[in-house]
Amino acid sequence: MPEEIIHQKHRLSSFQIIISGFVGVILLGALLLMLPVSTTEGCITPFNETLFTATSAVCVTGLVVQDTGSYWSGFGQAVILALIQIGGLGVVTVAASFALLSGRKISLMQRSTMQDAISAPKVGGVVRLTQFILRGTFLIELLGAAAMLPVFCRDYGWRGIWMAVFHSISAFCNAGFDILGTENNLYPSLTGYTGSPIINITIMLLIVIGGIGFLTWDDICEHKWHFHRYRVQSKVILAITGFLIVVPAAFFFFEDFSALPTGTQLLVSFFQSVTTRTAGFNTVALSAMSSASKGIMILLMLIGGAPGSTAGGMKTTTLGVLLANAVATFRQRDNAQFFKRRIDCNTVKTASTILTMYLTLFFGGGIFISVYEHLPLSDCLYETSSAVGTVGLTLGITPQLHIPSQIILIILMYLGRVGGLTLIYATLSGKKAGNAKLPQEKITVG
Repeated sequence: MPEEIIHQKHRLSSFQIIISGFVGVILLGALLLMLPVSTTEGCITPFNETLFTATSAVCVTGLVVQDTGSYWSGFGQAVILALIQIGGLGVVTVAASFALLSGRKISLMQRSTMQDAISAPKVGGVVRLTQFILRGTFLIELLGAAAMLPVFCRDYGWRGIWMAVFHSISAFCNAGFDILGTENNLYPSLTGYTGSPIINITIMLLIVIGGIGFLTWDDICEHKWHFHRYRVQSKVILAITGFLIVVPAAFFFFEDFSALPTGTQLLVSFFQSVTTRTAGFNTVALSAMSSASKGIMILLMLIGGAPGSTAGGMKTTTLGVLLANAVATFRQRDNAQFFKRRIDCNTVKTASTILTMYLTLFFGGGIFISVYEHLPLSDCLYETSSAVGTVGLTLGITPQLHIPSQIILIILMYLGRVGGLTLIYATLSGKKAGNAKLPQEKITVG
């Protein structure tokens, strides 16, 4: 057999490259975090804890088993931040950036992989889009750090520079990691800045900008305020994102925070609405929120952000397609529609498959943890929705979980970041379906 045929046979597909790239970075991060220099006490952290932390960082989730601020040293925090940045941009995008900086030519196969990694509509222009993403990312993170710098420097002195940079990157990448914890105050997140407009507004803007997707940025920068010129996908993302921020915020405003001053009440309500998609910061104690609010937060965590963004979840476009298909069914139309455009039937099938996968992972993981740990199912479902949606919000049970339950959350975080469909496509890569069609028969549903 000629060498070219052998090489072709063993060439990895773009989906296989993506999932193996994430695994490689996670394992490297876990090993680095095991080094004594990574902890404040100079001890060797068990592999299951470093694997959990590295997975959470690369999958930009924010669930932790050790307090990031007090347990990990400056070196350990730097490793976690690097993992967050790589996970937020995507392993393939980061690798492509090094190739671009070195002046190497990007092959067609590499361009195809980059296209799948950033959910670009076509291969053409993918290098330009990648350059745009890199420049935009570092500029926005720099502006976010600069905005928070005065507040953190006021409270922490020179260490405030590191605090501003860390939280800016963590917020933009929708990671939810914070380094504000101390030995006497573990896992505080941003509860110390509940009434700070600068911290709240900056973090919220970073989360939203990172979560609407790189293609939406491209539309906004190219067409400015001419909304009618945007891609249909960008229109759907912006419309659903706005709805999912304002409506839950209004609910939280009247349901949970009526005892706070009006200004703080507004900040807190909008922050909890924004952070569930899918950042993982919180400015209030989540356990104090009502059961109805927790249920809404679970739904928001499962939905997540936009495709080709730093956010996880099923994605806003998946929700939009499913809703459009429901409306089309109610009106007895043949196809779902958005902004006077018809949606392909295969897109509707894919959206239905994604919904089924997320609900299966969400409920399956929650039931396993509830049975194994003897914890209330509602609390476990909150944690699993946070994991599979790569959010990072927690009711406080994650640090107490045993290794089997931690493994479940690791799997959910990984699948939530790379995407269950990506894993299936990677597994079935090269296996072509037959062209034969089976006899058709109708089944009554509903």
